[in-house]
Amino acid sequence: MPDNGLQEASIEAAQVEAHAHTLQTLTESVSRVVVGQRNMVERLLIGLLTNGHILLEGVPGLAKTLTVSTLASAIHARYARLQFTPDLLPADLIGTLIYRQNTGEFQVRKGPIFANIVLADEINRAPAKVQSALLQAMQERAVTIGDETHKLDDPFLVLATQNPIEQEGTYPLPEAQMDRFMLKIRVEYPTREDELEIVNRMATSLPDVTVEPVVTLDQLRDARAMVNRVYMDDKIKSYIVDIVQATRHPELVDGQLSRLIEFGGSPRASIALALASRAHAFMQGRAFVTPSDVKGIAIDVLRHRVLVSYEAEAEDMTSDQIVKRILDQLPIP
Repeated sequence: MPDNGLQEASIEAAQVEAHAHTLQTLTESVSRVVVGQRNMVERLLIGLLTNGHILLEGVPGLAKTLTVSTLASAIHARYARLQFTPDLLPADLIGTLIYRQNTGEFQVRKGPIFANIVLADEINRAPAKVQSALLQAMQERAVTIGDETHKLDDPFLVLATQNPIEQEGTYPLPEAQMDRFMLKIRVEYPTREDELEIVNRMATSLPDVTVEPVVTLDQLRDARAMVNRVYMDDKIKSYIVDIVQATRHPELVDGQLSRLIEFGGSPRASIALALASRAHAFMQGRAFVTPSDVKGIAIDVLRHRVLVSYEAEAEDMTSDQIVKRILDQLPIP
């Protein structure tokens, strides 16, 4: 007689593998348009699987907007793009009340935030009131128009972009809003081979940037439910908490780090790291989380939650380098 526990685990693994294949199809569909940037695409899928918002940071021309729009096109989902500008109003984002003279009543006109995937392009160009409205939507997945609160679609995902090199006419995101993003992804320049392929595909007046939907919202919801069932051992959970604790009490890991960190990650960072680690394992076709999953996603989860000190800035130390030092020195379970 086979062991029931082992049989149940094998069924779970088979289910994970089937759903992972669906995500592979989605990735291949996006890759037909977007050359390279596989790390960015995989992180965007992690956001979809965990219902976590993502901030993309990179110089112009690295296909951030193209990748998000292509991913949205490959899913049977409602997609909205909003170009943030200094004169944007909260009503431009969430909607407003319109007075109907023929009925003498106010009617709600919903804004572009009522979509499954919302691209907030150049989010740091939005003024404080717009960022506050977006913060409520991201945290509560609901917005208030007039006296009524309206629930947003499920899934609801904000994928925001910002340019790190241009500061004129920008409003730095408050720390509270930065913390709402599950991941902050640094988008790098493509390799020479990828850039040559980009020229071959895109150096034409009519580049083919269309993609057909290959995944439904129901399939996405099923995959999200499966991610929650990915097994995480108590030792892995303790490892995650130790990593985040080390950003708050770095002297426990390395006495030299204390002077480099101003503030560490909150418990929200631990939650995000656990969720992202599960999704990372799921995308590898595994029904269980390993320490490599945690280490593989930790920098993207923590880079915007670890605030470096003035001393670290003077030494050109980044939060990425600090988190990597913590990961290198913490014992792996």
